[in-house]
Amino acid sequence: MDGTLTERTTVLRWLLTIAGLLLHVVDVWTDMALVLKYFQERHFLWTGLTLVFVLSGLVVMQIFSFAWYRDDMNDALLKPEGKTSMPGLSKCSLAVLHLHGVGIFFRYYFLIKRGFKVLWRETNSCSEEERKYEHHRLFCLAADLSMLRLLESFLESVPQLLLQLYIVLGHQECSVMQYLSMTFSFLNVAWALVDYQRCLRRSFPNVKDMLSGLPTAVYFLYKLCTIMSHLLSYTLLLILSTYSSVALAVIWLLGTAWTHLLQTDFCSSRGLELLYRAVIGFILTFTFFNVKGRDTRAAMTAYYLFHSLINMAVPLLLALLRPELVTPTVLLSVSGLVLGGSVLGLACLVIYYLFLHPSGKWLQADEVDGLGDETETTSRLQKFLQP
Repeated sequence: MDGTLTERTTVLRWLLTIAGLLLHVVDVWTDMALVLKYFQERHFLWTGLTLVFVLSGLVVMQIFSFAWYRDDMNDALLKPEGKTSMPGLSKCSLAVLHLHGVGIFFRYYFLIKRGFKVLWRETNSCSEEERKYEHHRLFCLAADLSMLRLLESFLESVPQLLLQLYIVLGHQECSVMQYLSMTFSFLNVAWALVDYQRCLRRSFPNVKDMLSGLPTAVYFLYKLCTIMSHLLSYTLLLILSTYSSVALAVIWLLGTAWTHLLQTDFCSSRGLELLYRAVIGFILTFTFFNVKGRDTRAAMTAYYLFHSLINMAVPLLLALLRPELVTPTVLLSVSGLVLGGSVLGLACLVIYYLFLHPSGKWLQADEVDGLGDETETTSRLQKFLQP
């Protein structure tokens, strides 16, 4: 790849990084404003749940961010030539930053600052090899952010969407702040999914990048429609009975147990690995991810068959057992969205992996098994969601 194309691509990436930072800040701000609103209205249960979702995503993101910085530092001590993504702070300083919840913002600051220096300095101020090294370093920093944002979006934005949908549909409590919170949570999830998938493919030297345009749009629709249909069906399930939250916990435990049985090896410590498996189990509650690193047709088919049965059964159960809980118009509208989203999402899944996937092979759906080990960060991205 020539230097011009690399720089043009990285400039776009730099601008998107700023946009991603702004989206993250606004998403958290609207959620915290919603916490304050519920507290003032004395809805203490909703206040607590909204706050728990916000904090869980932020705390887990800080934990993994610090752990990755620590691993990079240890790797740099063993292999000084591999020191490619260190911010120049001690472990103690980084620990303080993450304990105060600003570790992720430090990552953004360091990436934006470094990207500006690389992209707008004079071309003849460094050799071609130095330019390639600096651009690769920027990718490594962006890759870590992509993974962290993915974890945060599923731990904070997705359950936040589920809670607000339950309140709006089940309790007819509607406000501008609720709609703002749902909108930015939705955008945060969409951004994290597409950004992660593109970073994932770029991490593999022998794997083609996801093309912009139709392939990206179809992949986005596949994920978006399936996740939204799951969220809406879960919402109807909670409206049917709040005790059905136990069923959602069981689905999460099944996903966690499956990840545990696959013996993932992503983290450097046993405790972090268990946390990682629990997080992946939570992600599997809402969307399919390849944690096997090989052919996933059977697992993906079983996963979406199971969730399709849930999507069909829940509206029917609500209509037969407790039709008085929602109006017929709401029930028909939401049921149509659930079934329509499932069909459209699965259709996009098949179209993408049969006709638009960069490799042209269904066997390589959601690759996680990479080749090469140029840096610790690239290796980490290749191991992400991998046994």
